[in-house]
Amino acid sequence: MDQGRFGVPAGVGDGAIALGVAALLLGTGLSGEQPGTGPDMLGYALLAAGGLALAARRRAPLTVLAGTGLCAVGYQAAGFDVLAVSYLVAVYGAVRAGHRTVTVAASVTMLVVLHLTALVFHDGPAGEALAQARHVLEVAWLIAAFAAGEALRQAEQRADQAERSREETARRRADEERLHIARELHDSLTHQISIIKVQSEVAVHVARRRGEQVPEALLAIQEAGREATRELRATLEALRDDDTTPPRGLDHIPKLVEQASRAGLVATLTVEGQRTDVPAAVGRTAYRIVQESLTNIARHAGAATASVRIVYRADSLAIQVDDDGKATPTAVPKPGLGLLGMRERVTALGGRLRAQPTAEGGFTVEAELPVERAS
Repeated sequence: MDQGRFGVPAGVGDGAIALGVAALLLGTGLSGEQPGTGPDMLGYALLAAGGLALAARRRAPLTVLAGTGLCAVGYQAAGFDVLAVSYLVAVYGAVRAGHRTVTVAASVTMLVVLHLTALVFHDGPAGEALAQARHVLEVAWLIAAFAAGEALRQAEQRADQAERSREETARRRADEERLHIARELHDSLTHQISIIKVQSEVAVHVARRRGEQVPEALLAIQEAGREATRELRATLEALRDDDTTPPRGLDHIPKLVEQASRAGLVATLTVEGQRTDVPAAVGRTAYRIVQESLTNIARHAGAATASVRIVYRADSLAIQVDDDGKATPTAVPKPGLGLLGMRERVTALGGRLRAQPTAEGGFTVEAELPVERAS
């Protein structure tokens, strides 16, 4: 619900203003000279209607502008000599909403009609002089209402522009800081880790050529160096990703499966359902789920086969990745950062993720991502 400047819901504030203006108009009408029994009730009804119509000025400013104008003409024709306060508030609201040209045209028409109504209602020179005085007063109030609405409209535009500028500045600074961190990591860590990786691999290679038994510690260092290199490369890619490159999505999943097959894993891809366009965030998350799942299978599962299944449903996209690895219900692997990252992505989209060993052996990752269809 929209909030007003003081934390009051906008609808409540508009309703209070409408009741206040209606009470003011009725009070002014009751305190003035009564026009007579015939138009009396109609005039009071128009006074109240003109004020109460302001409750909808945010939702339908032009409709309220026309309604309050007709009410003002009606109760003045009925003999109620009351300033069109409700119309002035409607002018303010319409100009604030950006309808300046229509408001000017409607107000000029309103002034002409009210002037003619005053001339008809007040006969004689005195009545004509009174009509002229009222006409000048109405023009002054209309100009004031128009100016107030335009001033607030421009102030709100400046505030919105300033907010957008602050967001863009913050985003630019975050991008610069992210790239700075990526450069620092690359300069400080990549070189050192590469040296460790190369030296350990050379040591293992030399030991094997000599026919010596390779120490377990040296093999662990070699594997840790490879793993650290892969993780650091992935981290640097994530830090350098500034959303300017085309995002990976569903169209890139077949290539992931092909890469897994070239790496020695028998990987298959199955697509079911009628393919439709999905939001970029959903496609990107689906890609990351398949990528992370196949990477984990290749590194840790000890599997020979993997299957990727994508199902297009009416209101969701389902992804399932299975393998025949060594995971069992009694030996649940400890979740790593990759699985946690998957869960965070799926949860952010309002979806569900299930990742666990299967009863037959192996591991399964199932995700369901909601998809909002265009109506």
